[in-house]
Amino acid sequence: MNQLVLDYIISLTNLYGLVHKDKVIEIYNMQNNDQINTDIIDSLMEEPPEELDNSFVEIHEDYFVSESLIEFDEFEYQLNQRIGKPFYIPPKKELLKYKNDTYFEVNKEYKALLNYLTENIFDGDKAAAEGLCEDIQVICQFGFSLNKVFEEFNNRGVEFDSEEQAHEVMQLVIDLSNNTRLWEHNGHTPSELHQKKGKSQKRYISNQKNKPRRVGKKIGRNEPCPCGSGKKYKKCCLD
Repeated sequence: MNQLVLDYIISLTNLYGLVHKDKVIEIYNMQNNDQINTDIIDSLMEEPPEELDNSFVEIHEDYFVSESLIEFDEFEYQLNQRIGKPFYIPPKKELLKYKNDTYFEVNKEYKALLNYLTENIFDGDKAAAEGLCEDIQVICQFGFSLNKVFEEFNNRGVEFDSEEQAHEVMQLVIDLSNNTRLWEHNGHTPSELHQKKGKSQKRYISNQKNKPRRVGKKIGRNEPCPCGSGKKYKKCCLD
């Protein structure tokens, strides 16, 4: 089996969470001179190489699927979430970076949050700031909620100097969330789909009126949501 074909399968599965065999063929042939066909992929699906298992890639029906979606019975949910959404297809060099399942795109929003935390929260300790940023990025990618983000700060004993500082951090976190690549968006970010569709997408959060109501405390379920929506926290970002 062509190693590059396996690299594509693993990379696309990590980027999208699940990918149909036809999409693998389409993207591979789009980016490579040596073309592949259905027979090649079908033979691989019939006798999966060990490398797929070692990379947490499973085969379900005609899809290559991240092991976690099978384990938590989320295949159908994820499949339905992406109906009608276009695919984000990065250039070949960028795409193959996703073969590493811990890889994520370090964008300007991530750098902005990292720089702010380094300078204003951790007194220049970039390693500590990076650890927190990486944890926040995971939250943004898999089940974003402001409560989870604040818990990361609380777990590290971080106390904001003022409501203004908490507000600034929240703005940066929301910016990162809106620009994080998501499985349910076929690899697009909420901001990208917001622009493509001309309307709000699930998980796109407006940051124009955000004002935190609590600093350094866990937010009560019935308290106003700190995102500024006017809704109770349990009906908004906790959900």
